[in-house]
Amino acid sequence: MNMAEIRTRNALPFWLSLGTVPLLWMGAVWGGILTFLVPIYAWYLFAALDALFGLNRDNADPDTDDRALFWYRLVTLVWFPIQFVNIFGLIYYVTHTDHLSVLEQIVLFFGLGVASGTIGIVYAHELVHQRNRLERWLGDLLLASVLYGHFRSEHLLVHHVYVGTRRDAVTALYNEGFHRYFARVLRECPRSAWRAEAALLARRGLSPWHPRNPHFRYWTLQILMLILAVLLGGVAGFFLFLWQAIVAIWQLELTNYIEHYGLTRRHLGGGKYEHVKPHHSWNAAHMATNWLLINLQRHSDHHYKPDRRFPLLQNYDDSEAPQLPYGYTLTALVAMIPPLWRRRMNPRVRAWREQYYPDIEDWDDYKYGRNPLPDSP
Repeated sequence: MNMAEIRTRNALPFWLSLGTVPLLWMGAVWGGILTFLVPIYAWYLFAALDALFGLNRDNADPDTDDRALFWYRLVTLVWFPIQFVNIFGLIYYVTHTDHLSVLEQIVLFFGLGVASGTIGIVYAHELVHQRNRLERWLGDLLLASVLYGHFRSEHLLVHHVYVGTRRDAVTALYNEGFHRYFARVLRECPRSAWRAEAALLARRGLSPWHPRNPHFRYWTLQILMLILAVLLGGVAGFFLFLWQAIVAIWQLELTNYIEHYGLTRRHLGGGKYEHVKPHHSWNAAHMATNWLLINLQRHSDHHYKPDRRFPLLQNYDDSEAPQLPYGYTLTALVAMIPPLWRRRMNPRVRAWREQYYPDIEDWDDYKYGRNPLPDSP
């Protein structure tokens, strides 16, 4: 077997995301229990595959040329047209047939939102980190299809700069339950994304209302998506589109919640903090979930090299970065039950403090987000 064949074979597991497509349409055509297939596939099947295949700690050569990554990159490049057809095709089909009950439609579009969030937003995240215009546009289109366009600005200009501090909304505080966190980030993230772009424009001597502000593109794309949903499905199409978007956003923020829960950077005085290090992200080496989430669980390396393509992300062991007991999808289910989450994760956070910051005795300002906001760059 030559090297090209080996690369193609190794890339194939990352295409398992395509399994959601026939499952969605089976649910749409036949209804009933089949409308539950996508959540079962994305959550429980991959958790079972993690148990079967275990951990993958192998690392690819980080200097691998992009040309050798064609089959890895392709799955992210083709996902927008696939998601577009899924969303708007299902809206048209469901609103022009009468065999699905209202409950079946709700469950079906819940599954669509799981696919749009677990796969679509994760792929968008990969795309917006790249430097070429095509990939960034595809990322913007994927985000617009779930009404979360501001994520690109918030993620690139806020999260990666201020992770582990209170200026980063999606760094979950110690003891902060997911439901409270979710309500908070829905308020804080759009505002912080706007402020970040406004500050960037101000440094160039431009108004925040200048056409170069990407928020105008985000809003325009989202409005066009909503108009298309109404044209295809009327009022029902509008609400079905909105429902899958809400579910997708919920999936994204569950992942954000998990990735940095309770992990804070050392305050150095004033508005100064230590640099981001591998131990400021929760990681998981579970093989199957990394197939589904295109190695997002190798999160420490992603923060070290944000534009490193997903097949090249490096694994860190537990001496370098904190590890989760399960893959992200199963961990997310635990996060939905705050008392269970605190019972499982708070001891791990306390152990993390002892391992990396044994000299810090009073954690109250870190726990309650009372440290000063970090200086702007």
